[in-house]
Amino acid sequence: MEIDLQKFYRATNPSKTLIVENIQDQKYYIDFSSVRGGKIIEELRDNITFFSPEEPTCQLFTGHIGCGKTTELLRLKLELENENFHVVYFESSEDLEMADVDIGDFLLAIAHHVSESLSNLGLNEPSKLKELVQGAWKILNSEVTGAKAKIPGVGDVGFSSEKEKFSLSMGIGEITTKAKNDATLRERLNQYLAPQKNRLLEAINSELLEPAIAKLQQQNKNGLVVIVDNLDRIDSRPKPWGRPQQEYLFIDQSECLTKLHCHLVYTMPLALKFSNDYNNLTQRFPEDPKVLPMVTVNMQDGSNFEPGLVLLRQMVLARAFPELNSCDRIEHITKIFDSSASLDRLCQVSGGHVRDLLRLLNNWIQRERKLPLRRDTLEALIRVRRNEMTMQISDDEWELLRQVRKRKKVGGDRDYQALVHSRLVFEYRNHFGESWFDVNPILMEAEELNS
Repeated sequence: MEIDLQKFYRATNPSKTLIVENIQDQKYYIDFSSVRGGKIIEELRDNITFFSPEEPTCQLFTGHIGCGKTTELLRLKLELENENFHVVYFESSEDLEMADVDIGDFLLAIAHHVSESLSNLGLNEPSKLKELVQGAWKILNSEVTGAKAKIPGVGDVGFSSEKEKFSLSMGIGEITTKAKNDATLRERLNQYLAPQKNRLLEAINSELLEPAIAKLQQQNKNGLVVIVDNLDRIDSRPKPWGRPQQEYLFIDQSECLTKLHCHLVYTMPLALKFSNDYNNLTQRFPEDPKVLPMVTVNMQDGSNFEPGLVLLRQMVLARAFPELNSCDRIEHITKIFDSSASLDRLCQVSGGHVRDLLRLLNNWIQRERKLPLRRDTLEALIRVRRNEMTMQISDDEWELLRQVRKRKKVGGDRDYQALVHSRLVFEYRNHFGESWFDVNPILMEAEELNS
């Protein structure tokens, strides 16, 4: 069986998110739930479809950036749609400047994507939302020197040049586009919206979400679910008054996040799991955050965890042989790698971080440009990556890493910022759902760690 090297290279692109409703991507998808400590996506789904189909729910989902959250959320979207729910999924970074998020522009982003997704339902014109949106537009335009600013081809906000019916989605889109790219306008917008957040929330519920759900139920839908991705990427820098931005949104503004009258799933920064305010967060949300950990490749005692390695091997082989079943793929390992040990080394050194594994494999293909891929090239890439990582690690952090290696635990804020956020340490879960930590395997052979 011949392998198209260019196609294999493209299939290992670490930046590509698998869209599980796409037939080709389904062939690449591997279900890691059995080696991640639990069926997290099934729990998120069942909380909506089984335990509370008619009452709004609000759930938080977190994990390392690059560990596969978006792919899993798109799988959740598909499963909810199969359960006859209308699902609005969007990446918050489309609308928001992740270094400067406020509750007003966050609520506008929700309204924007829900109204856009449900534009064909024929909802009544939202008078309160229209007033708030047009008020925000006037505030933004007042900041522009000289005459009133206009977007080419657009009359008043939310109307096309032909002055058709007001479009909430169009109106908010014009505002968020303008504010996202200009810090001064963004500040002005939030000064206008923040005091009116309760009015904005009430208007979204009464003029958008509740009428939409009623219309959906008339079409025999079970309800509305909004999935907001990329909120885990919100910057940790403090707001002007000193409150860290992540705590501001998820704790101080939790009432707004939880009071929207539909089912909600938000991604959350993993840093909040290690925040001194974490207990406050769990008191403000009805469910504890669900964590997507690494794929387990080693046990806490350092021995291989074969079930995790089996699935990681399949993830790699599926990118080369998507048409073959799992048993047949194994027989073709030496068409890609010089030995099965080289594939195992790749899986082990990734620490079960899906994107890191694909990045290393992608670089390996790029460096070799022919098959089979050789072990010595992989080792060279590992050394380069280790060198890049060690240059950023202080003596104090090396001591923390040695402690993590010994105790398999991570403490609070200081440890998190130094170790987990920078992916020097990975989190795993056992089959009881209990978490433990270990040093990124790329660093395991570093002299500083073993001194």
